Amino acid sequence: MTEAIPKEEINAFARGKASARDVITHRRVLHIAIPIVVSNATVPILGAVDTGVVGQLGMAAPIGAVGIGAIILSALYWVFGFLRMGTVGLTAQAAGNNDDAEVAALLTRGLLIGSLAGLALILLQVPLFWASFRVSPASSEVEGLARTYMGIRVWSAPAAIAIYAITGWLIAQERTRAVLVIQIWMNGMNILLDLWFVLGLGWGVEGVALATFLAEWTGAALGLWFCRAAFAGPAWRDWVQVFDRPRWINMMRVNGDILIRSLLLQAIFVSFLFLGSGLGDITLAANQVLLQFLMITAFALDGFAFAAEALVGRAMGARQRDILRRSAVLTSGWGVVACVLMTIAFAWGGGAIIDLMTTSFSVRAEARVFLPYMIAAPLLGCASWMLDGVFIGATRSRDMRNMMAMSFVIYVASVIVLLPWLGNHGLWISLLVSFVARGITLGLRYPALERSVVA
Repeated sequence: MTEAIPKEEINAFARGKASARDVITHRRVLHIAIPIVVSNATVPILGAVDTGVVGQLGMAAPIGAVGIGAIILSALYWVFGFLRMGTVGLTAQAAGNNDDAEVAALLTRGLLIGSLAGLALILLQVPLFWASFRVSPASSEVEGLARTYMGIRVWSAPAAIAIYAITGWLIAQERTRAVLVIQIWMNGMNILLDLWFVLGLGWGVEGVALATFLAEWTGAALGLWFCRAAFAGPAWRDWVQVFDRPRWINMMRVNGDILIRSLLLQAIFVSFLFLGSGLGDITLAANQVLLQFLMITAFALDGFAFAAEALVGRAMGARQRDILRRSAVLTSGWGVVACVLMTIAFAWGGGAIIDLMTTSFSVRAEARVFLPYMIAAPLLGCASWMLDGVFIGATRSRDMRNMMAMSFVIYVASVIVLLPWLGNHGLWISLLVSFVARGITLGLRYPALERSVVA
């Protein structure tokens, strides 16, 4: 049985304002979302293998060095994570407007930004690494090994950051299977080279770094191969269009707003961990264990949020308000389903997940005390996560920035009031309050988003 086409889309066809690719169905949403969910599921496997392989060296310092080195580089690369989100919205809108030249030009702009950002990190690695170890001090042995690890990996920074642009460009065109293949390739190569370089050749920390270096460069090359259609025509190197001043200004505006929003969101989570550390080592460890539940939820919801980005972006570019609404409703509906399933899973098996993550009885007991907050988190955070996808696709980045700022202020106020009164309970309540605040504020801005679509 085929899925019925909604009335609003039939009307869009009748008005000559829609084509076959504009039909929004459950199958289309899942076609975009499922590969991203599967792709995300491979990420923790890589971290576990990296730790396990270097752990075979029989010393603690290499494990700590790889861990802290990876965290520092990930944080530096993450600063440019806006490139993926901004590229999705802008490219999807250009595709929805049938502007193939701009679609190709956006890929070139993204690759230029990624390459230049990576080059800047390579040139500035000495002061950046020095500053990182002042913020996150480590023993001299761990710091020395971490510097060796980072000194190798940083040379793949242009590839690692360019992949943000490549994946954003592919997601915008609903080619998430290609994104899945890239992720599987990178993680698979990294794991195989880890085993060969460390266990086979005995290269230690240097081997782990070299494995990641090669995985990132070959992953970027594979991504460019998936984008080969853009390079078949001349538009990608039409430098007049590529460097068109108004388009660059718009791109930097969108990306700048997303960067500020992302920094504020990161500030919430970093402050959550720092404030938790003041409540004792056991509480800090319990909070760290429970935050992995949020990571699991994010992995599950990313697929549907990405689907919202692509579909809403296309509808926005085509100026199809009805189809935009349909895209937002259908993707969010599947997001709600995922969140309900997460809540049920955490309520049923949360204790077992905690036991899997730690062998410490005191940490297990402490984590169970605060587990109810993680059971509630998917439902309370669903609106904020899904609306993020909708607003990214519509490139309403100013709204995202402003609503995030409001949510941050509410979070800070909640912490000031609740932390001294309720301790770690107050900290968790404040975190969940920030989720709810972001969902409500973005929801209040959604009608204006729809009204901005002018046929």
